[in-house]
Amino acid sequence: MRVKASAPGKVILFGEHSVVYRGPAIVLAIDRRVEVLAEPRGDDLLFIEAPDLGVSGFFHEGRYHPAAGGRRGEGVLRPLWVAVERTMERLGRKTGVSLSVASEIPIAVGLGSSAAASVATVAAVGELLGGGLTPEEISLLAYEAERVVHGTPSGIDNTIATYGGGLVYERGKGMERLESLREIPLVIGNTGRSRSTGELVGRVRRLREKYRTLVDPIIDAIAHIARLGREALLEGDLWRMGELMRMNHGLLWALGVSSPELDRLVNAALEAGALGAKLTGAGGGGCMIALAEPDRLGAVSTAIERSGGSSLRAGISRSGVRVWRVEG
Repeated sequence: MRVKASAPGKVILFGEHSVVYRGPAIVLAIDRRVEVLAEPRGDDLLFIEAPDLGVSGFFHEGRYHPAAGGRRGEGVLRPLWVAVERTMERLGRKTGVSLSVASEIPIAVGLGSSAAASVATVAAVGELLGGGLTPEEISLLAYEAERVVHGTPSGIDNTIATYGGGLVYERGKGMERLESLREIPLVIGNTGRSRSTGELVGRVRRLREKYRTLVDPIIDAIAHIARLGREALLEGDLWRMGELMRMNHGLLWALGVSSPELDRLVNAALEAGALGAKLTGAGGGGCMIALAEPDRLGAVSTAIERSGGSSLRAGISRSGVRVWRVEG
C-alpha cells in the first residue's frame, strides 16, 4: 500500500511581532500545499527524498546518510525523520518507510512549508500504519518536528496546516478557529531572501529594551490593528483590510523588521492598484502579501515581478490536511 497526504501553507495577515508580547495574530491557510508520498520498505531504514530541493538520504538509528545533495540535506530532512519517529512511537509500530516530498511552497520565507511537510508526513505515515490518528494528534506530533526547526514554536503553523481555514492566536488565550471566511484575493511576493525568525524576534526585543517607551506603543498599535483586521476579515471588508495592512507594514518598518526588498515589492503592489500590502511573517526578507480586487491581481503580480520578486496568487485553503491511498 502507498499513501499520500497533503497540507497547506500559511500567511500571517496581521499581528507579526506584537503577538510575541500581546495581542492576536491572524493567520490564513493558503491553497499552496506540500504533498508527501509514503511507502513501506523491506528494511528498517527511513529514506526521504525532496526532488524539488535536490536532496535525499537515509536515516538509520538517528544518523543521516546522504544520497543526493550532500550534508545540507540533513537540515531539511531531519524534522521529517522526527515526525516519522514520533508517529511510530505513538502507534507502537517500527518499520522502514520511504517518503517522497513535493512542495508548492517556497522554503524559509515564512509561508509555513516546514509545518505543512511535517503535518503531511505524520498523516501519511499514520495512515500507512493503520493508526487512525485524529487531527489533534496529527497536529501535536507535527509540533514535535517543528521544534527541531524553530526551537519553541507557537504551534500556529502546525495547527493551521492541520485544520486549514483561518485562526486567531493570542498568548495565554490559545487559538480560535475562524469560520465562514469569505474569499480573500491575495498575491504573495517572494523576495528570494531567506531569514531567521529567531534573529528578527531578537532584534525587536533588543530595540524594546533600549527604547521601551517608544516601542511599546508600536506593539500596542499593531495588536489593535490585528483586532480590527479580524473584524474586517469576517465581514469581508476588503477596503478596510487594505487600509489596515498598509498601516501594519509601516509599523513593522518602524520596528526595523522590513527590508529594502520587501519595501520595494510592497510599494510596487500599491502603485499597481493593490488595496493593501505588507510583509508577512518575521520580515527581514521572505515574503510580502498584497490584497487586490480580482481585476487587479494580474497587474499586481506583474508589478511585483518587475520589481525583482517572484509572485504567486493564493486564496484561502478551507481544507487542512488530506490523506488518501494510492493504487499501484
